[in-house]
Amino acid sequence: MITPGMAYLLWALGWFGFCGIHRFYVGKPLTGLLWLFTGGLCLVGQIVDAFLIPGMVEQANHRFLGGPRHWA
Repeated sequence: MITPGMAYLLWALGWFGFCGIHRFYVGKPLTGLLWLFTGGLCLVGQIVDAFLIPGMVEQANHRFLGGPRHWA
């Protein structure tokens, strides 16, 4: 299961030169490479992703797990 906490942790690595790692985590390898080679689109994309991560995680969980999982 993909978690927002881990996605944000990987997103934070972008501020240390590892931009795009969070996009690989949520199953977006093409944009992950774009972020990696352009420095998170000159950090503008990196900032925008701070707001998009919850939706990317939800979409990835739906795609990989067949829908949202509620663990009891």
